[in-house]
Amino acid sequence: MLDKILERIDKRLKAVGLTESRAAIEAGLSNSTIRSIRIKVKRGDINKGVETKTLAALAPVLKTNVAWLADGTGNEEGEAFALGQDGTPLVSQMKIVELEQREIPLVSWVSAGEMSDQESVTDLSEFPTVTAYNLPEGQWIALRVDGLSMNKISPPDSIIFVNMLDQVLVPNACYVIADETGRATYKRYRPSETPPWQPASYKNIPAPKLEGAIRIIGRVKRSVIEM
Repeated sequence: MLDKILERIDKRLKAVGLTESRAAIEAGLSNSTIRSIRIKVKRGDINKGVETKTLAALAPVLKTNVAWLADGTGNEEGEAFALGQDGTPLVSQMKIVELEQREIPLVSWVSAGEMSDQESVTDLSEFPTVTAYNLPEGQWIALRVDGLSMNKISPPDSIIFVNMLDQVLVPNACYVIADETGRATYKRYRPSETPPWQPASYKNIPAPKLEGAIRIIGRVKRSVIEM
């Protein structure tokens, strides 16, 4: 997420011939704005996003648009989508956007803990849904974050989107996991630490006490908070 946004910012910096500090200043932002994003990526905080207002300020300076900076959607240069003579997006482009909208089941933590494999998920249509855009291919569920153990990435009441088909462990990536009791939790994978499932919190919160074998429910690929 954050690393991909930074890649796109760097691509546009090179295209327009600006340094990161000059681009930030011309956008009316702190000269350290892009550098701060780079530091977060080097630190491994790649599951975070960038505020829309920051991208909106950078986009005209980088001669691009918010949609492309945020998700790589649409045209890299200028408007996100081709415009008709009346200034509205062309129909063909609007259809592309429409196809990227998905309704994702918002499940409870108890239900998530019962999802030991794909065959055990019988009917996700029973759950309410939340709308998501531009999710990659996968089998997705959403959960509402409760507590402070992951508040560096997902403050309380955030909605996290979990791809149950993505269970390959990647250092510093975030996952929803469950132990043998069926207790599900959301943690960052840190294989160099014991246990490897660690909080990412501004508070001093200990790692969870998990029992028996650990099952990977899926990888968390997006975290969203309503302001």
